[in-house]
Amino acid sequence: MSRPATGRGVTAIVLAALCALQLLALLRAPAAWMPDRIAVTLARGQALTLGRDALAAPQADEAQLRLRRDMQGHWWFANASPAAPLPFVERGAAAPVARTGSIALAPALAFQLGATTFTVTAADAGGVTLAAGGVRWRYDGAALARGDGPAGAQDACPDARVGARLAAAWNRSAPRALTLARPLVFGGNLDCGNRIAIAGLAAPAATIARTPDGFVLAAGPAPLQLQGGGLLADREERVDGKAALVAGRTRLGVAIDGDVLILRPVSHVALYALPQQRLPEGVAWTWTRRANWALPPPAFPAAVTAGLATIVLAALATLAAGRRRARTMPAWHAVGATLLAAAGAGLLILQRLGAPAGPGVALAVAWAALWFLLLAVTGRRTALAPCAGVLLLAVGLLAQLDLGLGTPESSWLRHFHKSAAVLALGVGLTLPACALARRLRPAQGRVEAGLLGLAGLALLALLLQVAFGDETGVFDLQPVEFAKLALAALTAHCLALDSGDHPAIRKTARRWLLTLAPSLLFVALLAVALVQVDDYSPLVLLLVWSGTLALAHALATRRRLLAGVLAAGALAAVLGVAALHGANAAQLARWNFYADRFLVWLDPGAHPHTGQQLLLGARAIHDGGWWGADGAGGVLALGGDAGAALRVPAVQDDFAASFFLARHGLAAGLALWMLQVAFVGGLLHLALGCWRDGLLARDFRTAWLARLRCFLLAGGAAFTFGHFLLSWGTNLGILPIMGQPMSFLSAGGSHLLFFICPLLGLAIATSESTSQPMRENDDAGLRPT
Repeated sequence: MSRPATGRGVTAIVLAALCALQLLALLRAPAAWMPDRIAVTLARGQALTLGRDALAAPQADEAQLRLRRDMQGHWWFANASPAAPLPFVERGAAAPVARTGSIALAPALAFQLGATTFTVTAADAGGVTLAAGGVRWRYDGAALARGDGPAGAQDACPDARVGARLAAAWNRSAPRALTLARPLVFGGNLDCGNRIAIAGLAAPAATIARTPDGFVLAAGPAPLQLQGGGLLADREERVDGKAALVAGRTRLGVAIDGDVLILRPVSHVALYALPQQRLPEGVAWTWTRRANWALPPPAFPAAVTAGLATIVLAALATLAAGRRRARTMPAWHAVGATLLAAAGAGLLILQRLGAPAGPGVALAVAWAALWFLLLAVTGRRTALAPCAGVLLLAVGLLAQLDLGLGTPESSWLRHFHKSAAVLALGVGLTLPACALARRLRPAQGRVEAGLLGLAGLALLALLLQVAFGDETGVFDLQPVEFAKLALAALTAHCLALDSGDHPAIRKTARRWLLTLAPSLLFVALLAVALVQVDDYSPLVLLLVWSGTLALAHALATRRRLLAGVLAAGALAAVLGVAALHGANAAQLARWNFYADRFLVWLDPGAHPHTGQQLLLGARAIHDGGWWGADGAGGVLALGGDAGAALRVPAVQDDFAASFFLARHGLAAGLALWMLQVAFVGGLLHLALGCWRDGLLARDFRTAWLARLRCFLLAGGAAFTFGHFLLSWGTNLGILPIMGQPMSFLSAGGSHLLFFICPLLGLAIATSESTSQPMRENDDAGLRPT
């Protein structure tokens, strides 16, 4: 038996064991009850204040929602917590709008904040003008200026970071349609940036922001008095016309049934072991139990319709490809991929509709994707990378399922649901695409056109994120992950052309654009990292990727001096990080480049608020020991309470490794680390094999394809290694705190769909032999000279 077949057999055994552990976690999960309906009964003229316990809203305040019924029978609500906003959704709208404690600005409106009274002298679609004490400010939603024009723009605040300074410089010079939205902030002791100082009040005491409804003034912790209207935070809103309220993060559907106000918790609902809860007078709950194997009936028709539509489209695409080139893929491969894509799309639609399928259904879909992925590994080369990737996916799904089941809140399982759905969708779309690309072998000119289109889409997506999104992404997606894939592909193509013996490159505008496209994408990613992301981890990730590719290119072209310089630079970076451990905090405090990240890292105890992530993560790892908190590698605790690890901020993303080590221990962590090393090493081994194929090729086109795969696999390995390095370094305290999730283990979404699945598909396609006869090249300019 060959070694690849043996490796696949061992992988199948380990995968079966991991699937059994996932099923065990689901079966051992205790019963979870939550309110399906909260009925509030008030007589006319009565009022009632509800908090987190009565609303089943874990992240709401003890007194969050104030309800009142007037003498005419109308229902009114207001925010009872000055520290936490209470957004609500108008009937017919899709997104919550924070209007309790806020008001749309109009001319002649006056308000008092501290000892200062502001008057709105002008307000239109282009901006708002404020006057106070003989001073005028003009704010357009992006920049603040003293006076009526941009000439009076204030200097950046001394504590402003690099991203804020770049955004401010862009807003001062860019057309208004392309400016980045930045709120106006009141408070502090210095007029600077987008801040108006208010003596004795810390920023943000209040804010003004540009919204689709105009410019909105929102109250903060400080009392904000409206002229003749009382405190802004005490304003009431009519319940009529409202579709939902958001208390903390819990969304409550709103309906009025005679004398009863009905609230229906939809997301982030508290879970209880028994259907019992002490409630205030006038409040009654109707209980429901979490169903692990159910499909919601109201959303089922929409999911089936979407699934059937996906099946039809995928079948048409497969038939079209089959007519173009016979025997592109086995029939079972096409049918299985189509069904997987349809199932993943259906699960995502159910989740977006607010009625996700039970975790058992999502687990079954994830199993189908994992085994389909393993069965697709049929190549004659080493299958180390694909097999390790399948096991890493299974480990990540186990950790996310265990975390979701062990959390006393309904929405924690959404991370597992999304990962399972995205995995099925990604596998169902990626594997057929890679199989078609490998067998059809399109001309180089068509590949270049496709790469340019990929770069254009990535740049457009990054622009949308800067204009309309934040560091979490835009439209529930993260374009950065798609841009990383496009950047890796474009750079691999450029390096493949540069490292060939007979490039035969024509100096056309398209070729110049192709050469510049990776640089444009790289600069765009840097800009997004500096402006949108509140840490420097994307910069380190891009540095690791670019350094690795430069080293691979230097070794491939036998530039030993350059390779030595790059290796020395990597060693210097390691020594620099070691030296920073003994750095003087007072000296680092003078830095303006994310100095707080280094200060918290050096002495987290001196920063109890910002350093809690590192401290709680270290405590969770310590509690896990070598064999987990249960002493049995976490097997006995599967499906049970997640424990103190839940208090670690972002435990499902950046600190997923802390939960894994707390649950399963350091021994399981070492096994996970070895799997990750095997995956990265397998990718590099495949890249080396592709380079050898290029050297043995007899024509330029086959050699170019082999080199393209080589550098694309090396770039994918570099990005994945960067994620592993940053995440392990952050969780173990080796590196300053940086916000990068761990590939495969953290909650998956855009990273899994746009990067990991294509990389696995490429690895599976490359594991087969690439030496096939060359077809006649239809691009005469690309024939070897």
